[in-house]
Amino acid sequence: VAVGPGKPLDNGSVRASALKVGDKVIYGQYAGSTYKADGVEYKVLREDDVLAVIG
Repeated sequence: VAVGPGKPLDNGSVRASALKVGDKVIYGQYAGSTYKADGVEYKVLREDDVLAVIG
């Protein structure tokens, strides 16, 4: 997993992500969006779509 800075909140602050770079995650079959760049397929998810962190 690659992780962004966190979720912007209404009060202007940012809630840090509970995920760390390198975490392996399980997500629902229809969660997120798939993108291709330079022949590599990427899955982009919201943190709320992550069902579990494994390993």
